[in-house]
Amino acid sequence: MKRIAIIPNNGKDLGLLNTKKIIEYLADRAELYMDTAYSVIGMKVNYVTLSELYSKAEVLLVLGGDGTILQCAAESAKKHIPILGINLGRIGFMTEVEIDDIECALDKLLEDDYTTEKRMMMRVEIKKDNKLHSCCHALNDVVVSKSAGMRLIGMELYTDGQLVNRYIADGLIIATPTGSTGYSISAGGPVVDPRMQLYVATPICAHMLSVRSAVLPSEKKIVIKLDKTYPECDAIVSADGDVQGYIKDIDEVIITKSEYEFELIKIGNQSFYDTVLRKLS
Repeated sequence: MKRIAIIPNNGKDLGLLNTKKIIEYLADRAELYMDTAYSVIGMKVNYVTLSELYSKAEVLLVLGGDGTILQCAAESAKKHIPILGINLGRIGFMTEVEIDDIECALDKLLEDDYTTEKRMMMRVEIKKDNKLHSCCHALNDVVVSKSAGMRLIGMELYTDGQLVNRYIADGLIIATPTGSTGYSISAGGPVVDPRMQLYVATPICAHMLSVRSAVLPSEKKIVIKLDKTYPECDAIVSADGDVQGYIKDIDEVIITKSEYEFELIKIGNQSFYDTVLRKLS
């Protein structure tokens, strides 16, 4: 019997109506697990702590949008647990199953009639005074951006110690192929097949005459520093939308390819390009 952990987004699944329907449909067909925070719904589910959830599950069933998946991505990758996304959001590049197709998708999941697609992740380190300040793993992107109230910041981008470019901008996005359809595309970055292994560096609202995205190989170390010659030397570092810390001109953001890979369950024959055309046209 397949062990399935269900992770809903309360803000998108109001009253957990869709979650309850899924639990009823899977009852007696799978071992179901949820965070103890949801024990008040009183259904036939094993309620465990969040750490136990990832230890016991073979599959994560995530209800929400791509943002909900991003919250689970690092931990699921570390535990080698694939994710099936149910789209309750607006676009949903990773949450490919729509509400009307849930039962069909669940049947295929139970019958192992699906494929998994592996996506590269990034390891993100913030170094202060040459010491590790924080470390995380990101699926979508890393963003270095100006602090509130500031105008523009100067940044330098390096790969393996070589200067790629200097930017005067609101910020800089380093996106994986998966993240190319997120914040990066809004800033003018290219769409990249999510199965590729590379980074896309795209400035945000650059105050420069000629600005293009830079495509960088994933095997190289990426370093972002604030430009000391520019008067405003303070910035926020975010990974997959979560603030990781603040940097000054003596600090570094170091990005390398993560040892973990994110696994996304694919049901059906819809390609990435079908999704791009349907959701971004």
